[in-house]
Amino acid sequence: MPQSHPRSPSFLQAFLASEALGGYILMLAALLALGLANSAWAGNYFDWLGIKLGFHIGPVMLRETVQHWINDGLMAVFFLLVGLEIKREILDGQLRGAARVVLPGVAAAGGMLVPALIYLAINAGNPAGLRGWAIPAATDIAFALGILALLGSRVPTSLKIFLTALAILDDLGAILIIAFFYTADLNHFALAMAGALLLCLIILNRLGVLSVLPYLALGVLLWFFVLKSGVHATLAGVALALTIPLRRHGAASPLHRLEHALHRPVALLVLPLFGFANAGVSFQGLGLDALTAPVPLGIAAGLFLGKQLGVFGFAWLAIRLGIASLPRQASYLQLYGVALLCGIGFTMSLFIGALAFDSQAARDATKIGVLAGTVCSALAGYLLLRSSRRAVRIQAGH
Repeated sequence: MPQSHPRSPSFLQAFLASEALGGYILMLAALLALGLANSAWAGNYFDWLGIKLGFHIGPVMLRETVQHWINDGLMAVFFLLVGLEIKREILDGQLRGAARVVLPGVAAAGGMLVPALIYLAINAGNPAGLRGWAIPAATDIAFALGILALLGSRVPTSLKIFLTALAILDDLGAILIIAFFYTADLNHFALAMAGALLLCLIILNRLGVLSVLPYLALGVLLWFFVLKSGVHATLAGVALALTIPLRRHGAASPLHRLEHALHRPVALLVLPLFGFANAGVSFQGLGLDALTAPVPLGIAAGLFLGKQLGVFGFAWLAIRLGIASLPRQASYLQLYGVALLCGIGFTMSLFIGALAFDSQAARDATKIGVLAGTVCSALAGYLLLRSSRRAVRIQAGH
């Protein structure tokens, strides 16, 4: 009797559960950072982030602050996992085939376009702030799935799958934005070395090498040269992920093994450390004007208003035009609730904000806008989905 396919519903349930747990821990880490930044230990918190640590890679000495190591080093592991998920979902998952990708793809496009336009409109008279246009375009899958997990059976599994697929496509869009719009001056030698290493990784894939270790060893060197090239170092994680082999039959696939190995460390360590290192902002002396300034207001409005309008509006249009269908056992009200949750933009939004702005004041403004938009979206989405069960029952009765 033939064996069942390795990607079973239980795997999806385990994936959603692990993402939800990571979302809760990420929330706690962000709250802890905010608490410390506004306490008597604020100095210790910011001093810790500024400690410089270094080590040698051959003759080269790398010396950066703790915050930089987290953002440029540990987050490369997060981007490696994101790249693995994108590759698996496109080749062997929820995004395989045009029919499956239409609704989350259209919704993701709207969810990136409308927030960016809202941000640009609010910052039209603020040239210095225009560089942050992409900050409200990202959705935080860990936070959003954490909220959905709190709702339990009130939200059908089809909508959880829709949100997961949308967030993965959203991450892909964010990766492309970082690659094309947030790169520094290029070091052509380092870029050529990175290209040569990427070619070696592709050759390993074509030769059918199934051990993960050679890929990871070359991946470390790839990260180093990408870091030195001027392209953001975390993109090395995505490039590495795309070269990891995926076998559609059998559980020995290097991609599946590496993805499973990384899920918990990323969810329980990497993302919470990133949240802890980047969410801390002091509210001392801040008034209402701190939120109504163009940058934070553009981010908050982009996340809260832009995401719901873009995701729901584009999805509704696709369904009405007949090119996609409403997720099974879901109502338009629930779809709108999920669109609200897409305004939770914590991790990737803060990450892009750190790339967009050099000054600490602008980065603090980014954090205020992201936190405001995320909290409003999370509360509104949770309350709407929590009250939608009765509406779904009435609809089912008809």
